Amino acid sequence: MQQADRPLVVASDDTVLDEIQRIAAAVGCESEWVRDLGAAREHWAHAPLVLVDDTAALLDTPLPRRADVLLVCKGAPEPASWRRAFALGARDVVTLPDGEDTLVAAFADVAEGPSDRRGRVLAVVGGRGGAGASVLAASVGLGVARTGGSALLVDCDPLGGGVDLLLGSEQTDGVRWPGLRVQSGRVSMAELEAALPARKIGAGRLSVLSCDREGPGPSSDAVAAVVEAGRRAGRTVVCDVPRHPDAAAAEALRHADLVVLVVPAEVRSCVGATRVLAGLDCPGEVRVLARGPAPDGLSPGEVADAVGVALLGSVRTDRGLARAVERGAFNPRPGSALGRAARTVLDALHSAPSC
Repeated sequence: MQQADRPLVVASDDTVLDEIQRIAAAVGCESEWVRDLGAAREHWAHAPLVLVDDTAALLDTPLPRRADVLLVCKGAPEPASWRRAFALGARDVVTLPDGEDTLVAAFADVAEGPSDRRGRVLAVVGGRGGAGASVLAASVGLGVARTGGSALLVDCDPLGGGVDLLLGSEQTDGVRWPGLRVQSGRVSMAELEAALPARKIGAGRLSVLSCDREGPGPSSDAVAAVVEAGRRAGRTVVCDVPRHPDAAAAEALRHADLVVLVVPAEVRSCVGATRVLAGLDCPGEVRVLARGPAPDGLSPGEVADAVGVALLGSVRTDRGLARAVERGAFNPRPGSALGRAARTVLDALHSAPSC
């Protein structure tokens, strides 16, 4: 990080300085430190963020007004602290340790930098067991990577065996949900991607956050933090969601711009999918992807009508898919049925209203 890109910390209280530097290091953000406002003048205008501790603000040094200034206090602020914050033009007064999350978020914004675009979030759910939701979710993630983009595949089903098994990456080093410790509501995408298993395809990348064969699944707070980290960083976030969502999976649905319900073209599957749909609480758009072949000629449109959701498209089962998954060789070609379905889903995701 270049000097001009680093936050400026103005702190004369060593305890406050140590806390600020610890938080900055936790999100991988380098900072510049000076002891008083007089020494801050050189960096004041160009620093992307300025943190001033309450003690350093005692020095009456006129400085030009600027955005993104925070006054940091050790403990509850006194009335004089609010007056100093007003004089500095600070946008907020942050107390330590209670306001640590605010500083984490501020440093993470600087460390990650502004994204060219806000990412989109997709949730894929099976209309019945074995419908192929995980397969579609993985195909969409691979499809993003093949076009040079960056995707984050988030496994929200702790009883599914781990989506890394589907991708044949169960032996790949990296963090799974049981090993991920989310300490606050803010996660650095750069730090997360460095820790996760990933598959690189040309200039593209698919990072995978999988459940494991043992250990706990994700918490709702962790799912929200991870999904929003991907969205802020401009990633395509693909969530593999179980048919009976727990609190964590429900959080993924709450953040989704588009929910795709994969329904085999069978009467029983359509009936089951209506029950699944009734249990989904999601503000985003819900569409049906019908999976054939239909044993008795049920059309994709009839599947969608039976479930009561608009049709997104259809996909035929690849005869060699099960064998490829068992061999750890899952890698659907762009021109395959799954590859084409993934493109259909991505087109719909990009045109769906942002949640």
